[in-house]
Amino acid sequence: MAVFENVSQYSAKHPKPAGITFAYGTAGFRTIGETLDSTVFRVGLLAALRSQSKQGKVIGVMITASHNHERDNGIKLVDPMGEMLQQSWEGYCSEMANAETDDQVVQVLTSIAQAEGIDLSVTPRVVYARDTRPSGPMLQAALEDGLAALAVDATNYGIVTTPQLHYFVRCLNTAGTPAAYGEPTEAGYYEKYGQAFLRLVDGRPTPTTLYIDAANGVGAPQVRKLAAAINSPYFNIDVRNCDTETLGKLNIDCGADYVKSNQRQPVGMTMQPGARYCSFDGDADRIVYYYADESGAFCLLDGDKISTLIATYLRDLVSTAGIEDLEVGVVQTAYANGSSTSYIKDTLQLPTVFAKTGVKHLHHEAEKMSIGVYFEANGHGTVLFNTRAVAKLQAATPQTPAQADAIQRLWNLRDLINESVGDAMADMLLVETILICKDWTPAQWDAAYKDMPSRLLKVVVADRNLFKTTNAEQTLTSPPNLQSFIDSLAAKFPRGRSFVRPSGTEDAVRVYAEAATRADCDQLAYSVAGAVFDRAGGRGERPAEFL
Repeated sequence: MAVFENVSQYSAKHPKPAGITFAYGTAGFRTIGETLDSTVFRVGLLAALRSQSKQGKVIGVMITASHNHERDNGIKLVDPMGEMLQQSWEGYCSEMANAETDDQVVQVLTSIAQAEGIDLSVTPRVVYARDTRPSGPMLQAALEDGLAALAVDATNYGIVTTPQLHYFVRCLNTAGTPAAYGEPTEAGYYEKYGQAFLRLVDGRPTPTTLYIDAANGVGAPQVRKLAAAINSPYFNIDVRNCDTETLGKLNIDCGADYVKSNQRQPVGMTMQPGARYCSFDGDADRIVYYYADESGAFCLLDGDKISTLIATYLRDLVSTAGIEDLEVGVVQTAYANGSSTSYIKDTLQLPTVFAKTGVKHLHHEAEKMSIGVYFEANGHGTVLFNTRAVAKLQAATPQTPAQADAIQRLWNLRDLINESVGDAMADMLLVETILICKDWTPAQWDAAYKDMPSRLLKVVVADRNLFKTTNAEQTLTSPPNLQSFIDSLAAKFPRGRSFVRPSGTEDAVRVYAEAATRADCDQLAYSVAGAVFDRAGGRGERPAEFL
C-alpha cells in the first residue's frame, strides 16, 4: 500500500533486538528501557492505525514504566475516551513488536488495516508524553519516527503524569459535545480538579499539612503545579522524594508500591501521630495513605481503605439526595482484604463484585454500575458515573435544601474525579475532600474496619501456563486437585482464605493468604506455597520457609 511506502526506510533505523519476545499486557509493553527502541517505533505506527480505525479520533501514547525500577521503561496506547486500549488490539501490538524484518512490519500493518477495514485516507491524530526516566528521550525519538512514517498529526505534551495524558485524550475527543470533559492542557487539568475541590470544601475547617511522597517521579513537579493553581490553605502540602534529576532514585525506597509492599513509610518521611501522609507511584496513577497511631506505629490506608471511604461518602450523599434507583457499587479484586469486602457487603450494604487483576477489568465491571467505585489494593482506581446515573442527576428535583446540596455535591464530585483512569492527584483531592467534610483524622477513617493479616508470596515454577483460574482468579481449575487441597488448608484456620494465580510477566505464581491472626496467616501462606512447589512443578531449591 502506498500509504506505507516510507515505513521500511524508517523501520531500518529501529531494528528489533534478537532473541527477545515482547508482549503487550495490562500495562502495555514494559521491560528494560534500552531494549524497547524498535517496539516504541512500531507503537507509533499502530497509534496511527488505531486513530484511523476510529475515524481520526485522537489516540494517546504514554512512555512510562510506572512503579518499576528506573532502568525499565514501557509504552501503552490510550483509546479515545481516555480508557485502556481495546483488548482485541493487544494482540496486534504483540504481533507488530515481534515482526523480525522491516518487510514484515509493513506486512503486519497491511494485514491489520485489511482485517479492521481501516480507511487509510483518514488523517491520524496522536498525542504523546513521557515520564522522567533517563531512557525517555531516546524512546520518544523512536516514537516520533513511527508517527512521522505515517504522517501523523501529532502533539507532544512533554513530561506529565500518565493520568494527565489520559485526561488530555478524553478532552480532545469530547470537545464541542455534550460530554465535553475539560480543557486539554495542563492548566485546564489543574483548573478543573482544583476548582471542584474548592467548591466542595468551601466553608469547612482548614486541614493540617498533607505530606506527599512523590517517589522521585513525575508526580513531584505536577502536584506542586496543582497546589499553585489551587492556591488555598485547604491544600497545604509538603512534597518529599521529589528529586527527578539524580539517577537511581526513582521508586527506590519510596513510592506507593514500596509503602504497600513493605508496610512502612518511605525514606525521607518522619512520621508524627495525627498527621496525614500519602505516596504516589512513579507516574502518579496509584496512591496510598498512611499515618502513625498514638504509639507511633505505622498504619496503612491502602486501595481497599480508599475505596470504602469513597463508597461510604457517595452512598450517604445519594441517600440524602433522595434519588431512587441510583445505586453505588464497588468492584474489587481477589487481593482485596476480606475485612473490606465484609464491611462493604454487611455494614455499607452495597453490592460488590470481583474482577480479574488489572484495572482494565475493574473499569469494565464498574461501567455496569450506576456509580461504580473501583480500586485495587495497590491504590490504583477511580469512580465512574454511567449514563444512567448522569441522567438521574439531571432529572433530580430537590424537595429540600439538604437534597439540593447533596445533588450539587454529587455533580461537584463527578468533576473532581478522573473517570478515564486511576489518578493519584485526583484521588488525593477526593480523599482530602471527604476527610475535610467529615472532619475526620486518618485514625477515624481507619476505624471503620480492621484488616485481617495477609501475606503475598511468590513461587517460582517451571511453567506458569499450567495454572488456569476462574471466579475472578480466586479458584484454580488447573493443575487438577490443587484447589481442593488449598481449600482444605484454608479450612483449618479461622477466617482462612487463600488463592493462587499465575504471574503475567514471569514463570512464577502468586500465593495470597489471609486469616484471623498473623501466625495463622503465615502458616497458611507458607503451607499453600509449599503445596504449589511440591505438586505443581516448583523450580530450583525449595525455599526453607515453605511448609
